[in-house]
Amino acid sequence: MSFSLAIVGRPNVGKSTLFNRLVGRRLALVDDQPGVTRDLREGEARLVDLRFTVIDTAGLEEATDESLQGRMRKLTERAVDMADICLFMIDARVGILPADEIFAEILRKRAKHVILAANKAEGKAGEGGLLEAYALGLGEPLRLSAEHGEGMHELYDALLPLSKEFDERAASEAPATDIELSEEEAALGEDFEEGDEAGFSRDFTLDKPLQIAVVGRPNAGKSTLINKLLGEERLLTGPEAGITRDSISVTMTWNDVPVRVFDTAGMRKKAKVQEKLEKLSVSDGLRAVKFAEVVVVLLDVSIPFEQQDLRIADLAEREGRAVVIAVNKWDEETDKSNKAKALREEFTRLLPQLRGAQLVTVSALTGKNLDKLQEAILNAHAVWNRRVSTAKLNNWLGAMTTAHPPPAPGGRRIKLRYMTQVKARPPQFVVMCSHPEELNDSYKRYLINGLREDFDMPGTPIRLFFRSQGDKNPFKNKTKSMPSRLRKHLGKDRADAPKVQKQRPPKR
Repeated sequence: MSFSLAIVGRPNVGKSTLFNRLVGRRLALVDDQPGVTRDLREGEARLVDLRFTVIDTAGLEEATDESLQGRMRKLTERAVDMADICLFMIDARVGILPADEIFAEILRKRAKHVILAANKAEGKAGEGGLLEAYALGLGEPLRLSAEHGEGMHELYDALLPLSKEFDERAASEAPATDIELSEEEAALGEDFEEGDEAGFSRDFTLDKPLQIAVVGRPNAGKSTLINKLLGEERLLTGPEAGITRDSISVTMTWNDVPVRVFDTAGMRKKAKVQEKLEKLSVSDGLRAVKFAEVVVVLLDVSIPFEQQDLRIADLAEREGRAVVIAVNKWDEETDKSNKAKALREEFTRLLPQLRGAQLVTVSALTGKNLDKLQEAILNAHAVWNRRVSTAKLNNWLGAMTTAHPPPAPGGRRIKLRYMTQVKARPPQFVVMCSHPEELNDSYKRYLINGLREDFDMPGTPIRLFFRSQGDKNPFKNKTKSMPSRLRKHLGKDRADAPKVQKQRPPKR
């Protein structure tokens, strides 16, 4: 990326809509309600031949205290300070408001380069606001319509001369990491090829870091945890529940391991999610779970393993992600030893489908046990990539069936003939057998638990499929008849033989 562009302005002027148009995807949540965006979201923007980093910011408000609006403003001002260019957007249909004049003065003092844009200027409704924009003293305003894509060429003309100033710096520095994944990069579940090493785990690079999604109920401390990992107040936090709305991805190097961490919105019970905006936030979080490799389910130590926590953990398992359970706010717990024992017993009882997954107690506020959390994440990722050779699997299958033979419905013993691993991430196995439709669930669980214990795959989702090889008897379902060659030969002999008329018996 040659430069960074921060989109700033009052709430509901169309900043997120323009952000989505520049990145070419609907990454940021968009709604008619003001103040939807609260955190800083970065993305790779493309405009003709320009490639740059675009930053979507929260709406600038006049609050400067420690309220939610005041904290949002501080994050936006931080984006102004670190961005190379600021695109100041106003609403052409509303015109210039006193808040616009205040923020124009702030940008004039703090921003390196400012481009003024009058959004929603399509048609005659925006003519008045476009003319009023000259009074801000930031130069000639660009006439834009982020919703309909108008004015993109004018924006390109304004950015082109400024981008040349940053070309030399971009050549000397290492290229920035892409913030969002393409669908091809995010595709998980690689095909397993015989001969691959067991326990394979890919190398993490800046271009393809380890992808982690932090999920949980509202106010569990997800954003605080990620800020602690970053070492800076990058994400908006506070005592209010439900602050995070977008699924924000942050790239960092965590103890020499490149990682991309997705901060997601708190997920409440489905019956309580009524507003359209919260539904969008939850669906954005579910999308982050699907793109992640490891899902960290963050619990509150004061109310762990509530029904919604169990649903979130089960969702991650059904999506086939590696799962780590992290219990936050451990610094507030007084009886730590007894509480830790109770948590592990409750985890084993309530989440049997994640049997063996690691449970780590952490404090996002103090940073306690974050090194143990990283170790658990790396171990979960290695197990998620585990691969087993076909020879070992079939020797194991023979021992398992000898120790506990398959059921025999109707007096017919089901035969498990052959087993192989077809995919990893998560491990997926196929067993060729007779009458797979009659194999009960208890025997399937017996085999899955055996795979976990004997091949060291605790906690990771295991997919086990049973298929029939089919009956290879070529004469099955065929009437008994002589071979075609013999039938053909006999046919010729019968044609050459003289025809003999049958004599009827005499009548009496």
